[in-house]
Amino acid sequence: MKEFTIAPDPSARNLSESMQGVDHTGAAITLPVVVEKPLTLFLNGQEIVTMMTIGDYPEYLAIGYLLNQNMLQTDDIIAGVDYDDDLGVVVVRTDHETNFEDKLKKKTQTSGCAQGTVFGDVMEKFEEIELDPAAVLKTSWIYALSRKINRQPSLYLTAGAIHGCVLCEGDVPLVYMEDVGRHNAIDKIAGYMWRHKISPKAKIFYTTGRLTSEMVIKTVQMQIPIVISRSGFTAWGVDLARQSGLTLIGRAKGKRFVCLSGAERLIYDIDPDQVPEESTKHQRKASR
Repeated sequence: MKEFTIAPDPSARNLSESMQGVDHTGAAITLPVVVEKPLTLFLNGQEIVTMMTIGDYPEYLAIGYLLNQNMLQTDDIIAGVDYDDDLGVVVVRTDHETNFEDKLKKKTQTSGCAQGTVFGDVMEKFEEIELDPAAVLKTSWIYALSRKINRQPSLYLTAGAIHGCVLCEGDVPLVYMEDVGRHNAIDKIAGYMWRHKISPKAKIFYTTGRLTSEMVIKTVQMQIPIVISRSGFTAWGVDLARQSGLTLIGRAKGKRFVCLSGAERLIYDIDPDQVPEESTKHQRKASR
Protein backbone atom coordinates (compact mmCIF):
# COMPACT_ATOMS: atom_id res chain seq x y z
CA MET A 1 0.00 0.00 0.00
CA LYS A 2 1.21 3.47 -0.85
CA GLU A 3 1.49 5.95 1.99
CA PHE A 4 -0.32 9.28 1.67
CA THR A 5 -2.02 8.80 -1.72
CA ILE A 6 -3.53 12.18 -0.86
CA ALA A 7 -1.74 14.43 1.62
CA PRO A 8 -1.99 18.10 2.61
CA ASP A 9 0.03 20.68 0.72
CA PRO A 10 0.64 23.63 3.07
CA SER A 11 2.08 25.66 0.19
CA ALA A 12 -0.99 25.24 -2.05
CA ARG A 13 -2.49 28.49 -3.29
CA ASN A 14 -5.71 29.78 -1.74
CA LEU A 15 -5.63 27.49 1.30
CA SER A 16 -3.83 30.00 3.52
CA GLU A 17 -2.60 33.56 3.35
CA SER A 18 0.11 35.52 5.14
CA MET A 19 -1.02 38.10 7.66
CA GLN A 20 0.98 40.65 9.62
CA GLY A 21 0.64 41.38 13.30
CA VAL A 22 2.65 41.76 16.49
CA ASP A 23 3.57 39.24 19.16
CA HIS A 24 3.57 39.48 22.96
CA THR A 25 6.77 41.57 22.88
CA GLY A 26 5.42 44.01 20.32
CA ALA A 27 7.66 42.62 17.57
CA ALA A 28 6.27 42.50 14.03
CA ILE A 29 5.38 38.99 12.84
CA THR A 30 4.01 37.34 9.71
CA LEU A 31 1.91 34.22 10.08
CA PRO A 32 0.16 31.82 7.67
CA VAL A 33 -3.59 31.94 8.37
CA VAL A 34 -6.05 29.35 7.06
CA VAL A 35 -8.61 30.61 4.56
CA GLU A 36 -12.27 29.60 4.93
CA LYS A 37 -15.04 30.26 2.45
CA PRO A 38 -18.67 29.21 1.96
CA LEU A 39 -19.58 26.29 -0.28
CA THR A 40 -23.27 25.77 -1.08
CA LEU A 41 -24.27 22.20 -1.85
CA PHE A 42 -27.17 21.28 -4.14
CA LEU A 43 -28.53 17.78 -4.70
CA ASN A 44 -30.10 17.98 -8.14
CA GLY A 45 -32.32 21.09 -7.85
CA GLN A 46 -32.54 21.13 -4.05
CA GLU A 47 -30.30 23.40 -2.00
CA ILE A 48 -29.05 21.32 0.93
CA VAL A 49 -26.57 23.30 3.05
CA THR A 50 -23.88 25.96 3.00
CA MET A 51 -20.62 24.80 4.58
CA MET A 52 -17.54 26.74 5.58
CA THR A 53 -14.52 25.00 4.08
CA ILE A 54 -10.96 25.60 2.89
CA GLY A 55 -12.21 24.80 -0.60
CA ASP A 56 -10.13 21.83 -1.68
CA TYR A 57 -11.73 18.59 -2.96
CA PRO A 58 -15.29 19.99 -3.22
CA GLU A 59 -16.49 16.88 -5.10
CA TYR A 60 -15.38 14.49 -2.35
CA LEU A 61 -16.78 16.81 0.33
CA ALA A 62 -20.18 17.04 -1.39
CA ILE A 63 -20.54 13.31 -2.01
CA GLY A 64 -19.29 12.38 1.46
CA TYR A 65 -21.64 14.84 3.13
CA LEU A 66 -24.65 13.43 1.30
CA LEU A 67 -23.63 9.86 2.09
CA ASN A 68 -23.10 10.59 5.77
CA GLN A 69 -26.47 12.36 5.98
CA ASN A 70 -28.26 9.37 4.36
CA MET A 71 -29.24 11.56 1.42
CA LEU A 72 -27.33 9.25 -0.89
CA GLN A 73 -26.94 5.50 -0.57
CA THR A 74 -23.76 3.67 -1.49
CA ASP A 75 -25.49 2.02 -4.46
CA ASP A 76 -26.92 5.27 -5.89
CA ILE A 77 -25.69 6.33 -9.30
CA ILE A 78 -24.22 9.84 -9.52
CA ALA A 79 -24.63 11.25 -13.00
CA GLY A 80 -22.24 14.12 -12.41
CA VAL A 81 -20.78 16.68 -10.03
CA ASP A 82 -20.53 20.32 -11.13
CA TYR A 83 -18.40 22.82 -9.21
CA ASP A 84 -18.24 26.58 -9.72
CA ASP A 85 -15.39 28.14 -7.75
CA ASP A 86 -16.48 31.72 -8.45
CA LEU A 87 -20.02 31.12 -7.15
CA GLY A 88 -18.93 28.74 -4.39
CA VAL A 89 -21.48 26.15 -5.49
CA VAL A 90 -21.26 22.39 -5.98
CA VAL A 91 -24.14 20.43 -7.55
CA VAL A 92 -24.41 16.65 -7.25
CA ARG A 93 -26.68 15.13 -9.90
CA THR A 94 -28.19 11.67 -9.62
CA ASP A 95 -30.04 9.55 -12.15
CA HIS A 96 -33.26 9.77 -10.10
CA GLU A 97 -35.42 12.51 -8.59
CA THR A 98 -34.75 13.52 -4.98
CA ASN A 99 -36.53 15.80 -2.56
CA PHE A 100 -35.35 16.31 1.00
CA GLU A 101 -37.49 19.21 2.21
CA ASP A 102 -38.91 17.18 5.12
CA LYS A 103 -35.46 15.98 6.11
CA LEU A 104 -34.08 19.53 5.95
CA LYS A 105 -36.76 20.69 8.41
CA LYS A 106 -35.27 18.33 10.99
CA LYS A 107 -31.81 19.87 10.70
CA THR A 108 -30.11 20.67 14.02
CA GLN A 109 -26.84 22.35 14.81
CA THR A 110 -24.20 20.07 16.35
CA SER A 111 -20.99 20.47 18.31
CA GLY A 112 -18.94 20.34 15.10
CA CYS A 113 -16.88 23.39 14.12
CA ALA A 114 -18.11 25.67 11.31
CA GLN A 115 -21.43 24.45 9.87
CA GLY A 116 -21.69 20.85 11.07
CA THR A 117 -25.24 19.49 10.90
CA VAL A 118 -27.07 16.28 11.51
CA PHE A 119 -30.64 15.39 10.74
CA GLY A 120 -33.34 14.04 13.02
CA ASP A 121 -33.35 10.67 11.27
CA VAL A 122 -29.58 10.31 10.80
CA MET A 123 -29.73 7.34 13.17
CA GLU A 124 -31.93 5.36 10.77
CA LYS A 125 -29.11 3.01 9.79
CA PHE A 126 -26.92 3.35 12.87
CA GLU A 127 -28.39 0.47 14.91
CA GLU A 128 -28.40 -1.85 11.88
CA ILE A 129 -24.68 -1.55 11.10
CA GLU A 130 -22.41 -4.35 12.26
CA LEU A 131 -18.76 -3.38 12.35
CA ASP A 132 -16.13 -5.94 11.35
CA PRO A 133 -15.73 -8.19 14.42
CA ALA A 134 -12.43 -9.55 13.07
CA ALA A 135 -10.74 -6.14 12.91
CA VAL A 136 -7.75 -5.70 15.22
CA LEU A 137 -5.56 -2.80 16.29
CA LYS A 138 -1.94 -3.43 17.22
CA THR A 139 -0.59 -0.88 19.65
CA SER A 140 2.54 -0.60 17.48
CA TRP A 141 0.25 0.69 14.70
CA ILE A 142 -1.05 3.48 16.95
CA TYR A 143 2.50 4.68 17.62
CA ALA A 144 3.62 4.30 13.98
CA LEU A 145 0.58 6.15 12.62
CA SER A 146 0.96 8.98 15.13
CA ARG A 147 4.64 9.37 14.21
CA LYS A 148 4.08 9.32 10.44
CA ILE A 149 1.06 11.62 10.47
CA ASN A 150 2.57 14.11 12.92
CA ARG A 151 5.68 14.43 10.74
CA GLN A 152 3.72 14.88 7.51
CA PRO A 153 3.69 18.53 6.34
CA SER A 154 0.21 19.94 6.86
CA LEU A 155 -1.78 23.10 7.44
CA TYR A 156 -2.47 21.72 10.93
CA LEU A 157 1.22 22.05 11.78
CA THR A 158 2.04 25.24 9.85
CA ALA A 159 -1.04 27.37 10.50
CA GLY A 160 -3.28 25.66 13.07
CA ALA A 161 -7.02 26.44 13.27
CA ILE A 162 -7.77 23.32 11.23
CA HIS A 163 -8.53 19.63 11.68
CA GLY A 164 -7.18 16.59 9.90
CA CYS A 165 -8.60 13.11 9.27
CA VAL A 166 -6.56 10.24 7.88
CA LEU A 167 -7.78 6.94 6.43
CA CYS A 168 -5.32 4.21 7.40
CA GLU A 169 -4.81 0.47 7.12
CA GLY A 170 -2.48 -1.24 9.57
CA ASP A 171 0.38 1.18 10.14
CA VAL A 172 -0.02 2.82 6.72
CA PRO A 173 -1.67 6.27 6.40
CA LEU A 174 -3.50 6.26 3.04
CA VAL A 175 -5.58 9.43 2.58
CA TYR A 176 -5.04 12.61 4.65
CA MET A 177 -7.70 15.35 4.40
CA GLU A 178 -7.88 18.67 6.26
CA ASP A 179 -10.57 21.30 6.78
CA VAL A 180 -11.72 23.95 9.25
CA GLY A 181 -14.25 21.44 10.59
CA ARG A 182 -13.36 17.85 11.37
CA HIS A 183 -16.75 16.78 9.98
CA ASN A 184 -15.75 18.23 6.60
CA ALA A 185 -12.47 16.31 6.66
CA ILE A 186 -14.24 13.03 7.40
CA ASP A 187 -16.83 13.73 4.68
CA LYS A 188 -14.03 14.25 2.15
CA ILE A 189 -12.66 10.84 3.01
CA ALA A 190 -16.15 9.30 2.71
CA GLY A 191 -16.49 10.83 -0.76
CA TYR A 192 -13.03 9.65 -1.75
CA MET A 193 -13.80 6.10 -0.60
CA TRP A 194 -17.07 6.07 -2.55
CA ARG A 195 -15.49 7.44 -5.75
CA HIS A 196 -12.59 4.98 -5.62
CA LYS A 197 -14.60 2.01 -4.33
CA ILE A 198 -12.42 1.58 -1.22
CA SER A 199 -13.71 -0.99 1.25
CA PRO A 200 -13.93 0.03 4.93
CA LYS A 201 -12.80 -3.48 5.94
CA ALA A 202 -9.74 -3.37 8.22
CA LYS A 203 -9.55 0.42 7.92
CA ILE A 204 -8.70 2.84 10.72
CA PHE A 205 -9.58 6.51 11.12
CA TYR A 206 -7.04 8.89 12.66
CA THR A 207 -8.22 12.40 13.55
CA THR A 208 -6.82 15.46 15.25
CA GLY A 209 -10.30 16.43 16.48
CA ARG A 210 -12.49 15.55 19.43
CA LEU A 211 -14.37 12.24 19.45
CA THR A 212 -17.88 13.65 19.55
CA SER A 213 -21.18 11.94 18.78
CA GLU A 214 -21.06 13.27 15.22
CA MET A 215 -17.62 11.80 14.55
CA VAL A 216 -18.66 8.44 16.00
CA ILE A 217 -21.89 8.36 13.98
CA LYS A 218 -20.12 9.16 10.72
CA THR A 219 -17.35 6.63 11.36
CA VAL A 220 -19.91 3.91 12.07
CA GLN A 221 -22.01 4.85 9.03
CA MET A 222 -18.88 4.45 6.92
CA GLN A 223 -18.44 1.02 8.59
CA ILE A 224 -14.91 1.77 9.77
CA PRO A 225 -14.36 -0.24 12.98
CA ILE A 226 -11.56 1.78 14.64
CA VAL A 227 -10.94 5.48 15.27
CA ILE A 228 -7.89 7.12 16.88
CA SER A 229 -7.69 10.73 18.03
CA ARG A 230 -5.05 13.04 19.48
CA SER A 231 -7.88 14.73 21.36
CA GLY A 232 -10.46 13.69 23.94
CA PHE A 233 -13.98 12.33 24.10
CA THR A 234 -17.54 13.39 24.76
CA ALA A 235 -19.74 11.15 26.90
CA TRP A 236 -22.33 10.67 24.17
CA GLY A 237 -19.59 9.85 21.68
CA VAL A 238 -18.36 7.10 24.02
CA ASP A 239 -21.90 5.80 24.62
CA LEU A 240 -22.56 5.54 20.88
CA ALA A 241 -19.20 3.86 20.27
CA ARG A 242 -19.99 1.22 22.90
CA GLN A 243 -23.46 0.73 21.44
CA SER A 244 -22.06 0.11 17.96
CA GLY A 245 -18.94 -1.85 18.89
CA LEU A 246 -16.57 0.85 17.62
CA THR A 247 -13.03 0.83 19.00
CA LEU A 248 -12.46 4.35 20.33
CA ILE A 249 -8.90 5.52 21.07
CA GLY A 250 -8.32 9.05 22.36
CA ARG A 251 -5.55 11.24 23.80
CA ALA A 252 -3.05 9.43 21.60
CA LYS A 253 0.15 11.40 22.09
CA GLY A 254 3.65 10.00 22.40
CA LYS A 255 3.49 6.65 24.20
CA ARG A 256 0.13 7.33 25.83
CA PHE A 257 -3.44 6.66 24.70
CA VAL A 258 -6.81 5.86 26.28
CA CYS A 259 -9.35 3.31 24.98
CA LEU A 260 -12.95 3.82 26.16
CA SER A 261 -14.68 1.40 23.79
CA GLY A 262 -13.80 -1.75 21.88
CA ALA A 263 -10.68 -2.66 23.86
CA GLU A 264 -11.10 -6.29 22.82
CA ARG A 265 -9.61 -5.38 19.42
CA LEU A 266 -6.33 -4.19 20.97
CA ILE A 267 -3.22 -6.30 20.57
CA TYR A 268 -0.40 -5.11 22.85
CA ASP A 269 2.59 -5.99 20.68
CA ILE A 270 5.09 -3.35 21.82
CA ASP A 271 6.46 -2.15 25.13
CA PRO A 272 5.41 1.51 25.61
CA ASP A 273 8.80 2.18 27.22
CA GLN A 274 10.33 1.60 23.79
CA VAL A 275 8.24 4.44 22.33
CA PRO A 276 9.79 7.93 22.49
CA GLU A 277 7.80 10.80 23.91
CA GLU A 278 6.35 13.27 21.43
CA SER A 279 8.70 16.17 20.78
CA THR A 280 7.89 19.45 22.49
CA LYS A 281 8.40 21.15 19.12
CA HIS A 282 5.48 19.20 17.67
CA GLN A 283 3.35 19.84 20.76
CA ARG A 284 3.85 23.59 20.36
CA LYS A 285 2.86 23.49 16.70
CA ALA A 286 -0.15 21.26 17.28
CA SER A 287 -1.52 23.52 20.01
CA ARG A 288 -1.98 26.49 17.69
